[in-house]
Amino acid sequence: MQNQIQTDKQNGRLASLDVLRGFDMLWIIGGGSLIVGLAKVLDWGWLNVVAEQMEHVRWDGFHFEDLIFPLFMFISGVAIPYAISSKLEKGADKFSLFKKALKRGVILILFGVIYNGALHRPLALSNIRIPSVLGQIGFAYFFAATIVIYTKNMKSRILWLAGILVSIMAIQLWVPVPGQGAGLLDPVNGINAYLDRLLIPGRLHGKTFDPEGLLCCISAISVTLMGALAGGILRDGKPASGKKAATLAITGACVLTIALLLSTFYPIIKACWTVPFDMLTSGISFILLALFYFAIDVKDWTSPDRNWGIGAKKAFFFKVIGMNSITIYLTCAIFDFRDAATFFVGFLETSLGGWIIVLGALVLEWLFLYFLYKKNIFLKV
Repeated sequence: MQNQIQTDKQNGRLASLDVLRGFDMLWIIGGGSLIVGLAKVLDWGWLNVVAEQMEHVRWDGFHFEDLIFPLFMFISGVAIPYAISSKLEKGADKFSLFKKALKRGVILILFGVIYNGALHRPLALSNIRIPSVLGQIGFAYFFAATIVIYTKNMKSRILWLAGILVSIMAIQLWVPVPGQGAGLLDPVNGINAYLDRLLIPGRLHGKTFDPEGLLCCISAISVTLMGALAGGILRDGKPASGKKAATLAITGACVLTIALLLSTFYPIIKACWTVPFDMLTSGISFILLALFYFAIDVKDWTSPDRNWGIGAKKAFFFKVIGMNSITIYLTCAIFDFRDAATFFVGFLETSLGGWIIVLGALVLEWLFLYFLYKKNIFLKV
């Protein structure tokens, strides 16, 4: 099973991308909850600090948990040049690619509405939440892919990126909310909240605003587009190299620095997807991609012949998750793996704590994904 990563490399696939996606999804499906559970039982100082990072900040600021969603969006952007640019180079019709991107975006938006519980409530608009995590991924992917399809080079895409970021900054800092003024970034009187209440039908997750609302979705295009720029750096026709990894890392450091400078007057707020938040998470994502790319695609540390195959086994563990990321996200909404884990290891909960249930759920989730992997079953949108 370790040889699969080597096969991906031989086929020209970016082997590190599936591994990084799996690393990201691990925290969504229970990795963070496992650390929080262990911290409660062990009460070790350093582990409590780590566990705090597994919770979203209340409003402004940043924890590791706040990186997980934008990292996934960044990764979806990295895949765009591999999925689209290759077809364009072979003479594919641009409008056909546009329709495929639109179809993918619409399907993800519909999946998001279903994930939000549209089918287990009375079918009334007031019961339906249209904004969603999957919807935001689909929305941002569609626009980022469209920009890649209809622009000729990286310079044009950078101009689009700058335009999106400047526009969001201008709206959030200088467009006044009626009766409130401009520059407010709170969950009631801010421009994000105002536009969500004004333009989004149905219910809002935050009552007065939605963390995947209108401005959030538009702002998040920048994160996916930065991922596409990273993918363009890696897919330049040249062999994997430390130079590419260094380019990604340096770019990430520069983007991260700009984010920190902006944050001195423009706060980092995930629920509003402010520009500093976009740039901070994209900067970190660039650096993480550089590390995974350098280790897997450049240095080949996941080769079965190195370190008794330990690196390959670790990478394969994440790859199994990353290859069916949307599948496990939706399945966890339908099927309670923790209930199933309680059936098998519930007798240990009293003596070991709730973390054993979380660990059991993670094991069951991975085994389910491994079964799909072995059967070559992948949900492709």
